[in-house]
Amino acid sequence: MNDVTAPTQPVRLTSLAHGGGCGCKIAPAVLQEILAKTPAAAAFPNLLVGAETSDDAAVWKLNDEQAVVATTDFFMPVVDDPFDFGRIAATNALSDIYAMGARPLFALAIVGMPVNVLPLDTIGSILAGGASVCAAAGIPVAGGHSIDSVEPIYGLIAVGLVRPDEVLTNRTGRAGDVLILTKALGVGVLSAAFKQERLDVLGYEQLIGSTTQLNAVGPELAGLAGVHAMTDVTGFGLLGHALEMARGAGVTAEIFTGAPALLAGVEDLAKAGVRTGASGRNWASYGGSIRGAEGLADWTRDLLCDPQTSGGLLIAVDPATAADTLALLRARGFDRSAIVGRLKQGPAQIELANARV
Repeated sequence: MNDVTAPTQPVRLTSLAHGGGCGCKIAPAVLQEILAKTPAAAAFPNLLVGAETSDDAAVWKLNDEQAVVATTDFFMPVVDDPFDFGRIAATNALSDIYAMGARPLFALAIVGMPVNVLPLDTIGSILAGGASVCAAAGIPVAGGHSIDSVEPIYGLIAVGLVRPDEVLTNRTGRAGDVLILTKALGVGVLSAAFKQERLDVLGYEQLIGSTTQLNAVGPELAGLAGVHAMTDVTGFGLLGHALEMARGAGVTAEIFTGAPALLAGVEDLAKAGVRTGASGRNWASYGGSIRGAEGLADWTRDLLCDPQTSGGLLIAVDPATAADTLALLRARGFDRSAIVGRLKQGPAQIELANARV
């Protein structure tokens, strides 16, 4: 039997991966083509949410009071600090539970590591970072699975619980709803600047602060009158996830291009040409369903398509409830929450506008 000897010298985690964070996701158009060839699941009356509408998690009804919510999410490093990488990946995975209006119960770790390249202490720090986030969420990491892989991969299978009548999906928005985004945009730009060694201390603090903020307000939103639909904005960017919401509800999503908050320093970096490859792939995938992009600055378009690792919640809310929703979000620490658009009657597409509610 061959012994595995792990190295002891520090290695930049991001140098071992061809991509990082939610920017690793398969482009929307490619994913759609793959899934189109996948046999449809048989009808199960207790499967309240499956894969049909690209929602955040599966939901299985146990009884009139309880439904299980299950999801999995993993990716390659977006930063070099192993503990931070673990924190970011775990926060991102739990977000899918919160986005359905559920409370997490426990998690299982997904671990793929190049054990001949990374020191074992580094791998341990990644897992410790993820476990720290789960502890903050009040849940255990109850097990998992690991493999020896070429690139470092870490994430979670997360399981949660929700009342069947409080499940929030990405397809139940209504014409007339306003769209609220709970976090500032720009994580992809900051991560690209980090890989290019162009990110300053403030920028790194912004990156870590946003990507490790748990979307734990989700269950409270599920119980708030007037909140009709919710999803989290991750690898497909604001426009991509808004488009999924529009298609699910059969309405037009109007996005106000100047309304989303931006993380500090992001605008200057974007204007200087810092972008992710994923933002371009995103636009190529769904740009044909976007109206009103004529004259839009390239850097603005890139930010609207910017992949958001562990991004904010996008919430469709009755206008009469919008002020209460924003007040709740800000009280829970989401002080960059803003109305970024609205849903209206029309074809399932995105319209860009400079208007505000």
